Amino acid sequence: MKNRLKVLRAERDWSQAELAGRLDVSRQAVNAIETGKYDPSLPLAFRIGRLFGLTIEEIFDDGEGDA
Repeated sequence: MKNRLKVLRAERDWSQAELAGRLDVSRQAVNAIETGKYDPSLPLAFRIGRLFGLTIEEIFDDGEGDA
């Protein structure tokens, strides 16, 4: 799944470790989400959205388009 997590993190000048701490996950989990190797759970996706003040759809793109 494509996502804007790396861009959003960079805009705030946060390291992967800083973002991981804010989300209570490992730095490796942040890296895996950013590179598309791992899709976050729904609760984690909501936490990410709340942290950045965005909806899940504004951060993650499942490739389905607007149906």
